[in-house]
Amino acid sequence: MTTPCIICVAITGSLPRKENNPAVPITVSEQVESTHEAFEAGASIVHAHVRNDDETPSSDPEKFAALKEGLEKHCPGMIIQFSTGGRSGAGKTRGGMISLQPDMASLSVGSNNFPTRVYENPPDLVDWLASEMVTHAVKPEVEAFDLSHILKAAQMHKTGKITDIPYVQFVMGVKNAMPADQHVFDFYVQTVKRLFGDKAQWCAAGIGANQFTLNDWSVSAGGHARTGLEDNIRIDKTNLAPSNAALVRRVVDLCDKYERPVANCSEARSLLGLA
Repeated sequence: MTTPCIICVAITGSLPRKENNPAVPITVSEQVESTHEAFEAGASIVHAHVRNDDETPSSDPEKFAALKEGLEKHCPGMIIQFSTGGRSGAGKTRGGMISLQPDMASLSVGSNNFPTRVYENPPDLVDWLASEMVTHAVKPEVEAFDLSHILKAAQMHKTGKITDIPYVQFVMGVKNAMPADQHVFDFYVQTVKRLFGDKAQWCAAGIGANQFTLNDWSVSAGGHARTGLEDNIRIDKTNLAPSNAALVRRVVDLCDKYERPVANCSEARSLLGLA
């Protein structure tokens, strides 16, 4: 039986602003509305950041709480995944929202270069974020910007710092980090299966123009796909994406092409071991 494809929509992120694409949702109400459209288009996971009124990134737990309440009301059953990424805050402020008990939270387990800076994820902070996720029964999504991050996730699983079989997302196409290279992608898939078993679930995200390429590789290889305005503000080379839902529909079309059903929320929860 073909595994249904889980579509994750990364709605906002920390970087794109209205001046880059007016469709980027900033306020909580905009985020809920944009997520609802993506939910109806086929997304079963929402990857969420929050912003201040001036569009700068935030880690404010109160903003996350308001967003969570709105998403639960308007997107029933959708998997809510909060970001603990380093652009939104420093140190333990990055995990201040984990106690709100979203279904999932992102977990970067190692450092790497970004376009203009080092994305720092020191071991003590990684361990603390992981322990908070264990304490509050939040499933981590391991964001792997490098092969070493997959191996680190395996070590953390072996020592009990990650309790479930890790759900790894390959992030490719960040300038100065791992480019979108299909040979590397294939090796990532092989590595996940070798370390966690053939039935381990995995996902991939492509940044900028690489988004659709990674969507295609992931869907065709039996993995899951991330899309959304956080990673890419365009629908093609010349046109801005009109919405997060439009980018989700593009992945749905790939699922049709490769004869894979789109996972509904119940199927996505079952695949990821979520209640």
